[in-house]
Amino acid sequence: MNRVYIKTYGCQMNERDSEAVSSKLRARGYSIVYDEKTADIVLLNTCSVRDQAEQKAIGKAGYLASRKKKNPNFVFGIMGCMAQNHGEDLLDRLPDLDLIVGTQKIHRIPDHLDNLASTITGLGPSPQTVIDLGDEQDSQNEIREHTPDQLKVSAFVSIMQGCNMNCAFCIVPKTRGEERYRPIEHIVAEVEELVSTGTREVTLLGQIVNAYGRGQIPYSKGKSPFVQLLEAVHEVNSLERIRFTSPHPVGYGKDLVNAYRELPKLCEYAHLPVQSGSNRILKAMNRPYTKEKFLRIVDSLRESVPDIHLSTDIIVGFPGETENDFEQTKTLFEDVGFEMAFIFKYSIRTGTKAADMADQIPRETKEARNQGLLRILEKSSLRRNESLVGTSQQVLVEGPARKGEGKYIGRTCGFRKVIFPGSKRMVGQLLDVKIEEATVTVLHGIPVLTEQTLEELSSVN
Repeated sequence: MNRVYIKTYGCQMNERDSEAVSSKLRARGYSIVYDEKTADIVLLNTCSVRDQAEQKAIGKAGYLASRKKKNPNFVFGIMGCMAQNHGEDLLDRLPDLDLIVGTQKIHRIPDHLDNLASTITGLGPSPQTVIDLGDEQDSQNEIREHTPDQLKVSAFVSIMQGCNMNCAFCIVPKTRGEERYRPIEHIVAEVEELVSTGTREVTLLGQIVNAYGRGQIPYSKGKSPFVQLLEAVHEVNSLERIRFTSPHPVGYGKDLVNAYRELPKLCEYAHLPVQSGSNRILKAMNRPYTKEKFLRIVDSLRESVPDIHLSTDIIVGFPGETENDFEQTKTLFEDVGFEMAFIFKYSIRTGTKAADMADQIPRETKEARNQGLLRILEKSSLRRNESLVGTSQQVLVEGPARKGEGKYIGRTCGFRKVIFPGSKRMVGQLLDVKIEEATVTVLHGIPVLTEQTLEELSSVN
């Protein structure tokens, strides 16, 4: 009983957690499989940020419970944010669950599976559901292992856990706990190890990533702990690009804005989760900025890097959002010209301040507002992509495209997908691609193969 399948829901931090768990399980002798039907053990790494993600996980767990009834030796468990949020209550709906592990204890999963295996095979007492939800000091330092047998041209690196912001709509402080930071030298060592195995781009991860180190690591020469970290990672040889997510607008201080200009490896892409364009709604959300301050941050970034690519998060239908509030959001959305965005319809998350607010917005209204912003986004994204037609863009080649024989895919520094004819030897390389066609979401082009590029590619094994 050692074949494990992990299904991940939600954000990049969950993806990174799943990868770390997979690595720990491999080291313990378990086999990670990618076909659920072949697995003896299935783990669901869950998300509680939106109701839809929870419902999908519950539905999948119900299916796994029916599988267990047919095969009592089959093991399934829930880990991550939903496990942390609901805990033992999950057993009311899923009494056959073998494992419920919270966000600070996922590194304990190999131990728990070992113990479950001994009880199932009759070497121990009758199996009971393992529930491990407590806080654990320094748990942030456990998210460091990567899968060694897979080349990752681009890799996630967790730099912290938790969140101290307490936005009215968000369950994350409850599910992830207070902010806890990894030491800069540990993060740099992880990046160096990744680069030594072929990684060329890293994305630094944190719930409020640009809050890294606040209150624990002092400013140095006017620079925040996060900018100090960026500078340290920037010094890693053979690393080509640095990204980070998910930030908070108030973390875009002058030092971080300047870093975009001063650190060539820091990609010309900024995620700015505005959530609403109405000051009244921002205050109700407990977001510590106004739309005017937000627009000043946008202006400062564009002054530092005129061609910077901007994305955002928006919540429509927050309790009490009037038509006038939504119109202000539309105006801000159009004025900034975001070319990428995650637009969410507000859903009640039990345990948050917003869940108890009056004037919840009807589903039909939220859907209409969502569609309205999506139409604006489509026009803005297409306009920016079309502006790149005829230009040469530097692309980090990730691998074969899903469709099209001989087609490969990569991303620009501005995080735009580019599809082009290529070959396996290009993977992991920076390649100039002349853009010939643009759609809302994808650029299409032809590699610019100079003599120098051909020489570099010919040296790649």
